[in-house]
Amino acid sequence: MYKIKIVTVGKTKETGLSEAIQEYTSRLKTSMAFEWIFVKDDEKLKQLLDKEPSYLCLDPNGILLTSEAFSLYIVNSLKEMGSRLTLVIGGSDGIPSEIKAKARKLLSLSPLTFTHQLTRLILVEQLYRALEIDKGSAYHK
Repeated sequence: MYKIKIVTVGKTKETGLSEAIQEYTSRLKTSMAFEWIFVKDDEKLKQLLDKEPSYLCLDPNGILLTSEAFSLYIVNSLKEMGSRLTLVIGGSDGIPSEIKAKARKLLSLSPLTFTHQLTRLILVEQLYRALEIDKGSAYHK
C-alpha cells in the first residue's frame, strides 16, 4: 500500500477549505495511508525534513505538469521510493531555499499564486486525481 505524507507550515483556518480537504483525504485513505503533518514554522520544518530520506517540494518555480503527467510522476515516484512519498508545502513566505536545495524535485501546481491553505486542497485533489487516472477510472475526464 502506498503511503503519502504531506508536511506543511500552519493550519487550515477556513472551515470550507478544511471540509473540502477532509473529503479528499477520506477518499485517498481507501487507496493509501495518508498523513498530514503540520509544523509551526520554518525551523520546525527544517528539523522534520532533516529526518526524511527524500521529499518533493511545491514551489511556483518547480516543473509544471498536466494532471496526466503529474499522475505518472507521482505513481512512478511512489514505486521508486518504496511506496512512500513526502510532499512539502511552505508557509506564507514559501519554502526556505536550503530545504528546496535538498528536495528530490520542485513541483508547481500552477503559475498562479495560491495561499498555502488553498494549495493543500489543490494538492490533495490532484493526488486523488492522479491515483484515479492510474486506475483508469471515470473521475478524470
